[in-house]
Amino acid sequence: MRTTITLSAEDYQALLGEQQRLAQQLRLVTVERDLFKQRIDALLHRLYAAKSEARANPAQRDLFLNEAEALAPQGAPIAEEVTPEAVEVAGHRRQKRGRKPLDPHLPREIVRHELPEAERICAHDGTRLVEIGADISEQLDIVPQQVRVIQHHRIKYACPCCDNSIRVTPPPARIIPKGLLTEAALAWVVTAKYQDGLPLYRQAALLSRFGGDLSRTTLAASMVRVGQAVQPIINLLRDHLLEADLILGDETVIQVLKESGRAAQSKSYLWAQMTGSGPPIRLFSYTPGRGGTHAQPLYDGIKLGAALMSDGYEVYNGIATARGLIHLGCWAHARRYFVEAEAVIPKASRGPEQLPTQFIAAMGELYAIEAKAKELSPEQRGQQRQQLCKPVLAKIEGLLLQHLHAVTPNSLLGKALHYLSSQWPKLIRFVDNGAWPIDNNLCENAIRPFVVGRRNWLFCDTVAGAHASANLYSLIETCKANDIEPYPYLVELFRQLPLAKTVEDFEALLPWHLANPTA
Repeated sequence: MRTTITLSAEDYQALLGEQQRLAQQLRLVTVERDLFKQRIDALLHRLYAAKSEARANPAQRDLFLNEAEALAPQGAPIAEEVTPEAVEVAGHRRQKRGRKPLDPHLPREIVRHELPEAERICAHDGTRLVEIGADISEQLDIVPQQVRVIQHHRIKYACPCCDNSIRVTPPPARIIPKGLLTEAALAWVVTAKYQDGLPLYRQAALLSRFGGDLSRTTLAASMVRVGQAVQPIINLLRDHLLEADLILGDETVIQVLKESGRAAQSKSYLWAQMTGSGPPIRLFSYTPGRGGTHAQPLYDGIKLGAALMSDGYEVYNGIATARGLIHLGCWAHARRYFVEAEAVIPKASRGPEQLPTQFIAAMGELYAIEAKAKELSPEQRGQQRQQLCKPVLAKIEGLLLQHLHAVTPNSLLGKALHYLSSQWPKLIRFVDNGAWPIDNNLCENAIRPFVVGRRNWLFCDTVAGAHASANLYSLIETCKANDIEPYPYLVELFRQLPLAKTVEDFEALLPWHLANPTA
């Protein structure tokens, strides 16, 4: 039995309006649900998925997984195996197999293994055997840390005829006056913490096993004082950095427990700066915040017209504008947003037709061009960029303009597109100069040892400790950038620094001037 309901025109229009309102609300809720699901997938991927952004070629991966199916024609029977004809192969050099030889500069201790006297007789005629050589094999041996005490005897002198002339030999100049640790011990603690990421409490436990009963407090106080003592070297490094034609910048979080007027959980920041031209320099600076008031002083005195490479953080835009710098964008950051957008796509739906994958593939073309031009001169690299990179950039820009306003802005893909759009003028500047980098990866690599060490020692106790850590990280990373072993350099620096009086004396202590330090 059918029931007929009669509606007036006004009721019918109201019903249609309600239907449209509910449909619109449903679309809105659906979009919000998809965005929240995307965020959850991204968080799960960040927590549990591989952190590397390297991506294997899916076609190549499938080729290895389905080799027989990929190589055989579809529907064709498998042919009987045919013995191939012999082909003459030209001679070539083959790498010698076996262990890598031990460093020839390491000290050698020879252990002779000889036959007993009774076995040095010829079995045929009874003649005594004579030595004709030796079969030599080598093993790597490790001598554990040795802790010793250096006694300084300051000799006293007196006049044998009277009691009015007593003289004592003055103490030698030290980087920490009346310090408990020698320069070599200080350098060992510095490299263990800031190069190897070994917290001070573990160092104290390690030293105690060899008789060095030192507290963590003593080690920490020594690090603060030596970090303050090297400030003249840090100042000179900053002078050289600000004279460079190219500077790369980045920042990361550091926690300082005892900051005046701030909670222990507050975020402070460590700023990284490095040169892209001239002597390789890596500088780290502590600030209590991330705003422009903290970052601007780090670039005071920078050369007008220099290039600044950074990510899209707005503070760097203000620095570049205020100081007349050429601001370069980082393609690695732009690519990272598309990698995150691709990661939340269901595996069954992934493929080269997906928009994030198209952008990543196009950016991969840029990096392939850069890899081939790595060994070229800046002039040749610039020419190759003009010829090969510009068509790829035009393709990326076409994709960007086509889809920028067709994707939900708050989605991961929408954020990737809008970041790319906002950074586009800075991202394409690298083609104008072959000496400019395509990304900020060098600076990120320089800051990575600090991030790894932070997982071990977690925080700085005081502001003085944070400044000292920044200075010591600067020396360690600058040494590494100049292919100088940090430990012997620091030993020599700590010995000579108390004797330096003039600017020339301090200049001679920069890492590239102490290129061959002795421990």
